[in-house]
Amino acid sequence: MASSVPGDRPLPESRYDLSTYWGRIKHCAEISDPSMLLTTQADLVKAREIVKSYRDGTLKQPTPQFWHAKKELDSTVHPDTGETVLLPFRMSCCVISNTVVTVGMLTPGLGTAGTLFWQWANQSLNVAINSANANKSHKLSTQQLLVNYGAAVGASCGVALGLNSLVPKLKHLSANSRLILGRLVPFAAVVTAGVINVFLMRGNEIRKGITVFDKDGEPVGNSKKAAFLAVGETALSRVINATPIMVIPPLLLVKLQRGALGRKSKGIQTLANLGLITATSFMVLPFALAVFPQRQAIHVSKLEEELHSRKNSKGQKIDLVYFNRGI
Repeated sequence: MASSVPGDRPLPESRYDLSTYWGRIKHCAEISDPSMLLTTQADLVKAREIVKSYRDGTLKQPTPQFWHAKKELDSTVHPDTGETVLLPFRMSCCVISNTVVTVGMLTPGLGTAGTLFWQWANQSLNVAINSANANKSHKLSTQQLLVNYGAAVGASCGVALGLNSLVPKLKHLSANSRLILGRLVPFAAVVTAGVINVFLMRGNEIRKGITVFDKDGEPVGNSKKAAFLAVGETALSRVINATPIMVIPPLLLVKLQRGALGRKSKGIQTLANLGLITATSFMVLPFALAVFPQRQAIHVSKLEEELHSRKNSKGQKIDLVYFNRGI
């Protein structure tokens, strides 16, 4: 993220108004823009130079080149560490990375082995994305990472297998209702495990707190209350993101299979499913990411008492502090 570039002059957060939902949607559409996957290390070096010239005061006003450089950094670099996020786990690659496993999970007629495999693949990807984009105030140990990973995979597989075995037993429901419920089993598994995944992978933040900063980016202290808010909102955004992706395509596919796709080959139906999932994913992601701001402000009165009387380097009492929610 551009905020990882040092300098005395505060950076504008975005070219859009992040105090509004629509402004955050447009900002998140930039962060998740797949064209940013073409950004090279040379592009990042140049982008850092442009952003640094603004922070040093050499560049007086934001220019189109500045906004493009900031977009490259915001979509590629972690705001806490300044390190490049591994390509498959960036928000700009989120739709592409998730499409494959989502199509797998939503494939009709999966047996036990297929259900287990795709739930494992999905949670493995979620663990990697959550870990790569989390607030980095505290790092998980390898042991903690493995324990949390096992718990998240176990939760998703348990929910999926349990619901898969339950649906056929609902004899009082019509065949059509059981078919629709069966198609929604992956959604229930993904939502349940997704929430567990976020809280497990970022549990260290809640236990130890995350760093909060003043408006100039200077550390003010650690807050567990800010950490709980950050992790809770991220978990909720995962649910908001998964809901349309895991619900709309399978229900549309059921309808299409009774109409236009009824006599088409398995391959054509799979391509239609892939198209529905991909289109829904691209449309939904910016709306889900934008529900909560990534860099959030909170009044110190809502945090731990020891932060209430903190002052900045100029001796002024701090009322608002800021933290990186993570994505």
